[in-house]
Amino acid sequence: MQLKKVNNDENGLFTARTSVRKYDKSVKISRKEIADILQDAMTAPSSLNLQPWRFWVFDTPEGKELIKPFMMFNMQQWETSSAIIAIYGDMENFSYADDIYGAAVEHKLVPEEYKVKMLEMIHSYGAQYTEERLRNSILLDCGFVGMQMMLAAKGYGYDTNPIGGFMRKELTEALGLDAKRYIPVLLLSIGKADEKGKDSIRFSADEVTQWR
Repeated sequence: MQLKKVNNDENGLFTARTSVRKYDKSVKISRKEIADILQDAMTAPSSLNLQPWRFWVFDTPEGKELIKPFMMFNMQQWETSSAIIAIYGDMENFSYADDIYGAAVEHKLVPEEYKVKMLEMIHSYGAQYTEERLRNSILLDCGFVGMQMMLAAKGYGYDTNPIGGFMRKELTEALGLDAKRYIPVLLLSIGKADEKGKDSIRFSADEVTQWR
């Protein structure tokens, strides 16, 4: 095992990003900057480009009070962060396929024939997916966008902490969301660091890789 090591990190994001749990409470990130970070994160890949992630941002005193009861043992992040972002997965993401691929044709990214072919395939796949398979695919895609969001935030000079320990069912109910449709995946605290993130031990790539 070793300390974090990156062979090619031109912009420094891979080594600079660490989990930070305490932020400078005097720094308020504007909604414009948060929106820019979210937009940058939207470049994350997703299965069939269906982009199943949905975001709820809690950046007002009222919004943060709403989420407070569900933070469990993550109160320092709640108290000091500029915002908490909830990432949910949309189990009805297949219903957006026509809009997504229609827009791709409008922007001349793909021809009409490609759109028709892809939509036939997507709707065929969707009909065959079990709920478990769809859920697993959505969780994977939301993991991609969560990582992208953390790197994007670091690029703007902010730090984050991914939070998996929260009261998922209760938060979903408090937001008035359909629990059969929306899967609570992750909370992400974001702010200006008030403490330096700790370095951490990682397996080397050799320790977790097999070649054939």
